[in-house]
Parts: sequence; structure tokens; C-alpha cells
Amino acid sequence: MSGETDLAVLLKTLKPELNEGLYSFYCVDSLTLTEIALDEVLMSFREKEGVSVIVSQQTAIKHNLIKGKLFSWITLSVHSSLTAVGLTAAFSTALAKVNISCNVIAGYYHDHIFVACEDTERAMQELRSVCPSVSRK
Repeated sequence: MSGETDLAVLLKTLKPELNEGLYSFYCVDSLTLTEIALDEVLMSFREKEGVSVIVSQQTAIKHNLIKGKLFSWITLSVHSSLTAVGLTAAFSTALAKVNISCNVIAGYYHDHIFVACEDTERAMQELRSVCPSVSRK
């Protein structure tokens, strides 16, 4: 398994990056899922209640999905290992201290955080403060 596991190194090189666009979470049935092109789905995960998906605001409108809460997508550009210990706790604790909810998705290379769109700027500031080597913008 590749990626960094040392928490101190991860925190020094966290580098949060804000992705363009707004995103929503939905639970869809298998039929609805087949109507959405794979390249329109940012993430999917099968749960017993249905398939959870994250899609862009444009995709949600295109497929007449019920209007959902809008989130911003922040990528932690450090290549963290899936076996790294403490990274999620560090950034989620920092965000919780300023009353920002975060929804975390672990990708193979990076962690991705979804925060309510109205909390985006504050979340970016807090994430930058967790990572002292990144200058505040």
C-alpha cells in the first residue's frame, strides 16, 4: 500500500484544495442509478437502503433529483495511506471546534471533505491552520 502514514508529515503537507462546483448527496434506487452516466457520479456507495451518490448540482438538476443540501468539495492533496492513523481525527476535530460538519470520503490517493457551502471559507481557513506549512490565502 502506498501513501504517507506518518501523521506529522501528513499534517505538514496537508494542502487543502477547493474543487469547483457544488455537490449534493442522494440515495437512489438501482433504476435511477442506471439513468445517470458513470462519469456524472463523483462517488457511489451501496448501502442496504439504496445507493448513496454524490453528484454535482448540474447533474442533480439534469436528472430531476430532489433538491438537496449543497456542499463544497475540498481535497487534501497529500497522498495519504489508507492505513494512516489520526489524519481524519485531526482535521475533523479542527473543523468541529468551529462548528463545521464534514463528510469525509477516503480515496486511494487523497481524502476528500464535503462541507456545507456556507462554511467553505471558514473550513479552508481551519484546514490551513492544521497545516502550518501552507500559507493562509
